[in-house]
Amino acid sequence: MNAIGIPETFLEPVGLSLQVSIAATVIAFLTGLLMAWRMSSASFYGKTLVETVFLLPLVLPPSVVGFILLVMLGKNSWIGQAAETLLHLSFVFQPLGAVIAAAVVSFPLIYQTLKSGFQAVDKELKDAARSQGAGEWHVLVYIVLPLASRSLQSAFILGFARALGEFGATMMIAGNIPGRTQTIPTAIFFAVDGGNLSLAWALTGCTILLSFGLLWISSRLKTE
Repeated sequence: MNAIGIPETFLEPVGLSLQVSIAATVIAFLTGLLMAWRMSSASFYGKTLVETVFLLPLVLPPSVVGFILLVMLGKNSWIGQAAETLLHLSFVFQPLGAVIAAAVVSFPLIYQTLKSGFQAVDKELKDAARSQGAGEWHVLVYIVLPLASRSLQSAFILGFARALGEFGATMMIAGNIPGRTQTIPTAIFFAVDGGNLSLAWALTGCTILLSFGLLWISSRLKTE
């Protein structure tokens, strides 16, 4: 119990989930922003293949995504070994692993939402800016982003909601260490498994309220 009587078994996964989800959403949003801008206006051989890879985490079972991340970032991989040797970083059973897992599974939703928003911007406006000497960066910052602001807001909110609910990939790469890598979904699973239904209900209720609020805000943005 803390000073106000709320169990740490409730506060710790909620706090960690919010931190992980915010970090993961920022990473996925910035990456998705760049990729969506590039793919919405580019035309090249193999574009469909690249986009299929981008969207693959959306349809793959989360445990499969987690296993791939474990193989790619584990201590036996060259990425994992390089990160540990050069940066003293480890991805497995660490909060960073949970952030990466949540970012990967939320990226497709963010990317698709942003791409749709960018494609909805009038092409003539972009071409007119280019004809006046504006570079691609200026077109993006001063024309596309302001006109697609609702899509940006929706993408961030939906990505955050997806990251908040991530379970399978997180379990595979980050595990379930209370106070370190235990997020709300993993805490609910193990609370039910351990017969602690009151904690499971409390965490479930918290998740429902957060998700409902996020979806409500997203819907309001679309209708305003």
